[in-house]
Amino acid sequence: MAVYTHIDEQLLSSFLEQYSIGTPVSFKGIAEGVENSNYFLETQNKNNEFNRYILTIYEKRANPEDLPYFLNLMEHLAERSIPSPLPISDVNGEALQTLSGKPACIISFLSGVSVDFPNTEQCAALGANLAQMHEALSDFAEVRPNDLSLYGWHELAEKTLENADSVYTGLSELIEDELKFLTDHWPKNLPSGTIHADLFPDNILFTGNKITGIIDFYFSCHDMFAYDIAVCMNSWCFDADHKFLHTHAKRLVEMYDTTRSLSAQEMDALPILCRGAALRFLLTRLYDWLNPVEGAVVRPKDPKDYIERLLFHRSIRDTADYLV
Repeated sequence: MAVYTHIDEQLLSSFLEQYSIGTPVSFKGIAEGVENSNYFLETQNKNNEFNRYILTIYEKRANPEDLPYFLNLMEHLAERSIPSPLPISDVNGEALQTLSGKPACIISFLSGVSVDFPNTEQCAALGANLAQMHEALSDFAEVRPNDLSLYGWHELAEKTLENADSVYTGLSELIEDELKFLTDHWPKNLPSGTIHADLFPDNILFTGNKITGIIDFYFSCHDMFAYDIAVCMNSWCFDADHKFLHTHAKRLVEMYDTTRSLSAQEMDALPILCRGAALRFLLTRLYDWLNPVEGAVVRPKDPKDYIERLLFHRSIRDTADYLV
């Protein structure tokens, strides 16, 4: 989450007139994240009840045509008792709005806090909840292709290779080499469905070791379930010094497999999927690093973090190396 579009009190009050959620009593920008503008909103209704929400203004990579898909997905999960935000409709039953000339939505606020460095039991909870989410989405009828898979990586590489070595010596060669390998070896015909595709620790809310919220579905798409696990292994199973935490990965995969059984083919594919997930976030971070948004209240994330992860995955012989 982040703040790119600034909303003043007058504009907010006018926007909320189309809702029946009360008048604003607190409104504050949320600086974390990189994709959309987000604000914490607290309102007071006619019964003097206070309620909390998140106001999101969609920026950058968000395709307006995809937004109904994301909102419908969140509603689908919330209706199936997955701790997902619920989009709030206006008095006419519409959740998707326009604010400051951009698409916007109010969603319910979920309690809990995100953690920078998850422990092993939080990784176990992630594994179980990820599998439950995949199963809950098995009857979600809408389909959105993953535009940040192989084809999207080639597009991002074309936009970043010229200046990649200014960030890290030899990075352009590493990217080109990895793209060739993944194009030749990317798995096919693995179990697939709707996935989150961006489930970093800041997109999970905890109370203790219990997950109370899964948020930020704006990269969700149809892809391999095991790719979602690979994204999580990259973002949850390394420490601050980029050392891989085998116990974290083992608990994550074990608890996922307990809830939704992983096939032998999915297990075997994890090293390649982890390499792909590492390259995906390396490329998007590299693009943002080279193309900062002027005036944004957020600092782009360092792409070098994912260089370290990618190099580690290239050293892996098979999935057993992750889970020792």
